[in-house]
Amino acid sequence: MSPRTSHQGRSTRTSSATTSVEDYAKAIYGLSEWDGTAVTASDLAKALGVSNPSVSTMVRKMSELGLVDHRPYAPLRLTAEGRRLALAMVRRHRLIETWLVREMGYGWDEVHDEAERLEHAVTDRFVERLDERLGHPGVDPHGDPIPTPDLVMEHPQTVLLCRTESGARVRLEQVDDSVPEALRLLEDRRLTIGAAVEVMRTEGRDVLVAAPDGDLRLSHEVAHAVRVSVADR
Repeated sequence: MSPRTSHQGRSTRTSSATTSVEDYAKAIYGLSEWDGTAVTASDLAKALGVSNPSVSTMVRKMSELGLVDHRPYAPLRLTAEGRRLALAMVRRHRLIETWLVREMGYGWDEVHDEAERLEHAVTDRFVERLDERLGHPGVDPHGDPIPTPDLVMEHPQTVLLCRTESGARVRLEQVDDSVPEALRLLEDRRLTIGAAVEVMRTEGRDVLVAAPDGDLRLSHEVAHAVRVSVADR
């Protein structure tokens, strides 16, 4: 399998990877990124909005390409080559999202679909130039880490907001961009990545937090979409 290399000589994508293969690799990685959750074919089908038979066909192809280690009834796991491909696509996607928000005036709830389309069209050279122009950002607008040019990525120590104990002072680290309600609510209250809030109490499945401009009640769905780091109690 011959690699497709960037203008600086780094290998970032494989010549045999079609757009669909790239999407599948990125999706497998994304489903387990923050907590290492095992990824099943059904999980992947739901995430991509395709049928289970479609997933089975693509997984077989990816296995033949050496991108996925898959055994019957076992979770899907990316090989080292598959992970490299996934991280290359994650890097493209998150840099493009950052560019769209910072320089193109998009809201953080609008950029995902645009980035999905653009990430397959741009060259490695464009990605590296974009990284330079943006000042080598460490995270995208949603707080997701951006892999380095060498595809190294580190995640902060986080917990889901819905699992945070009452009385904890926390910092917003990441918001799941697949939950538009969470993005819009936090945007309306000007609670962006890095904002500090205090968890006052949980009421049923809702979470009440003290924000700089007043108390805010978050539904379980929204609180489950937000990752925070705990400062103190």
